[in-house]
Amino acid sequence: MHRMTQDPQHDAPQPDEQPDEQDGEPEPQTPERVRTGSDRIDEVIRAVEELEERPIEEHVGVFESAQVQLRRALDQPGDDGQVGGAEHPDDHLGHA
Repeated sequence: MHRMTQDPQHDAPQPDEQPDEQDGEPEPQTPERVRTGSDRIDEVIRAVEELEERPIEEHVGVFESAQVQLRRALDQPGDDGQVGGAEHPDDHLGHA
């Protein structure tokens, strides 16, 4: 009569096999922070990126603040001179 037994050597992962924890999918990495070259803009982006860590009730306020700050950055040149002074696209279309 043939007995069925577990073979511990057969059940263990072989040296060339990957354990089940690594199903060929790399662990998700933290995305690199966006850098625009403007500290003001980078701070707004950082606040929006951190929304996942904040209560949902605070999201609207963060988005409203981000919109105001981004509008100001476009309307007024910053210390670095890279942001602001942009003309409205309609200015080039011959609109009066």
